[in-house]
Amino acid sequence: MLSTLRRCFCCGGCASCKTEDLPASFSGCWSHFSSWITMGLRSNQTENNRGGRFRLLRIFGGQRGQDAVTSVPSATDGRRSSQEEEPQRVIATFEELLNTKCFHEASQLLIEREERLFGEITEAKSLKDDNDEVDKLAADYADLETSVLHTLRLSLTPGEVSTQALASAANAIKQEMHQDQRWKERDRTPPAWRPKGWKKVHDETLRSLVEERMDNPVTPPAVQVDQSSLQADVNSMGRQLKADLLLVVEVVKNCYPPELDICNLYARLYHQYLSARLRKIADFVLDEKDSSYLLRWVNVYYYTEILQKPQLVNEINKEALGKLLPDELLEPLEEQYLSKQQEELTTYIGRVLEDAKEKWIKGEEPSREDGCFVSPVAYDIIQLINGRVTDAEKLVRDRSKAQNITCQLKGLMERFKTFQNDIIRQNRSNSRPFIKANLGCIEQFTDVLLNRSQLFPKEVQEHCLLILRDMKQSAHMYLLKPVHETLKPQYRKLGTNEWLKKHIFDKLLESIKQELQELHGSVKSCHEELIGQLHQEVTAEYVKRLLKGEVKLRNKEQQEEACDMIIDNAESLHELFTNTGSKEERLRKILTMIAEVLKLQDLPAIQMQVVSLGTAFPDLSEKHVSALLKLKTNFTKADRKTVKETLSETLKVNVNCVAVRPFFSTVQVK
Repeated sequence: MLSTLRRCFCCGGCASCKTEDLPASFSGCWSHFSSWITMGLRSNQTENNRGGRFRLLRIFGGQRGQDAVTSVPSATDGRRSSQEEEPQRVIATFEELLNTKCFHEASQLLIEREERLFGEITEAKSLKDDNDEVDKLAADYADLETSVLHTLRLSLTPGEVSTQALASAANAIKQEMHQDQRWKERDRTPPAWRPKGWKKVHDETLRSLVEERMDNPVTPPAVQVDQSSLQADVNSMGRQLKADLLLVVEVVKNCYPPELDICNLYARLYHQYLSARLRKIADFVLDEKDSSYLLRWVNVYYYTEILQKPQLVNEINKEALGKLLPDELLEPLEEQYLSKQQEELTTYIGRVLEDAKEKWIKGEEPSREDGCFVSPVAYDIIQLINGRVTDAEKLVRDRSKAQNITCQLKGLMERFKTFQNDIIRQNRSNSRPFIKANLGCIEQFTDVLLNRSQLFPKEVQEHCLLILRDMKQSAHMYLLKPVHETLKPQYRKLGTNEWLKKHIFDKLLESIKQELQELHGSVKSCHEELIGQLHQEVTAEYVKRLLKGEVKLRNKEQQEEACDMIIDNAESLHELFTNTGSKEERLRKILTMIAEVLKLQDLPAIQMQVVSLGTAFPDLSEKHVSALLKLKTNFTKADRKTVKETLSETLKVNVNCVAVRPFFSTVQVK
């Protein structure tokens, strides 16, 4: 009919009339035109009844409306053939839009009808004549809502709904939210369905969807051995939650307008559901295994293995989610876990110490590594403490609580000290190897207490460090005592007239060399410290014998000779001990400065040298200075008093200066 009508008006010909005569053709085609108009009007009435639009094509000149057809190129002769008819752009009806899941367009169509019906009402006009249209519009809104909500319920089931349909549904919701807002801003009575509150309906629909999926997880189960029913239940919910949130971020998010913040909405819904389920679980009395599992899952796995996944971390605000369990439920789980960890730690450390003691009682020697005696005691205990405390801190998220599992370490370290005292007291054939091995343990314990102090409460750290210091001193004393016993005959000749003969000191050096061979067997750092301790004790014995005053230096020549001898001895001792591991450079300086005091003759120069000595070694006392100056028999009592007063004034000024490594306090003088 449309083709026929166009031919009649445009080309002067009519397919029905078979004539080219315009008047005749027009007359002959009027019946076509009138019948076409009638059909168009009926079609319009039908569309209005269905909620559609009037689709009558404008066939006369003028601007085309939005419902107009799209033009096509004309033939080369300026006429259109029957095959080149201009196609009509058909405006879909509401039902067609709904069936094709074009929810956004369907919503727009309904809003236009709503505006036409309710936007034109005045005081003189009511909706009495439009009741049918209003009822129809309300029914269409209900159908649209049903279809949109059905689409939302399928949004987490890949393949059940297209991303285009989900995006259209999300945009329809956004559009309806804006229409609600427009009505709030108007000073007119809104339709009965306004506000529609689709955002709330949307959120509740997703909440129901989340609950359904978490109640019936569809993710494939992971292979787990010896899982309790509680652990399997929590594990399955966790897998479902992770899979769904990944789907939301990777697919669903792209279908939603940013302002709806769909990722955080889903995260909040899953968090709320999971929190409610876990609260019910935590209300029951759980055994240690389930309690520990639940605590680990809630405080560690949920945040690190799910919310911290690279795909989710920038899309979800985990801080806004809060805790999965409230403190009143978390604290009992934490206390049960920490108590168990403390008990196991104490038991294990006790077992390690007992194993070492049993090996010593059997007469065995510690194992060797690179020729050094070593013990697994410290390594095993440190590994256990580090692992337990670090893990506990992650689980309870509180360092001070995690540290408390080491509170029994003070008593256990006391047991270690008692064990070492037994080794020393009984002095068996394998005691020295065990003490050498223990020095390595003491060093390892000290390092971890100082460098990883976060593992221990402050009072535990300080108490254990004191115990370890005492253990190291007693170990050094035990290992060095035989050395000093052997050297005692040579010590007696120091500070006497024989001492000024070079061969006397050479015999001392030779004896020291022999004794040093017996001190090997500790790990390198411990051996160096042991040799350094011997270096200090030999030097202290040297100074003590010198200050004893048996040798008298009556004149400048004897004093210079003694100075040269002391400097030479200092160099020999330094070379011997540093070659075998000592790091005590300061000991050579002590002897050199003492020698300079003996050499100097002028009172001011002696005063300055003594002040320098006292500044470098703050534990230098007036008694030490007095004994040293008495060696110079030509130095008067008044001069000695002056020097001591000068030292005293210096020490008062430097009252806060404390010797890092004391020396003179170990040298007893009368």
